[in-house]
Amino acid sequence: MNKHQDESFEEDFDEEEYDDMELLERLETLREDMEELNVRTLDDVIQQIKELHQKLDMVN
Repeated sequence: MNKHQDESFEEDFDEEEYDDMELLERLETLREDMEELNVRTLDDVIQQIKELHQKLDMVN
């Protein structure tokens, strides 16, 4: 591998590593939010959204 190819590989790796770290941060935040909101699945989230929409519709 020549120097240019080596640098290109390192840049790609760094970008991929950054993307992975960003995804990890988002997932950890999501997990914390789910724990706070007492939801375990996407179905739980959808159900809570539905219930809140119904509740708010009754108020208006």
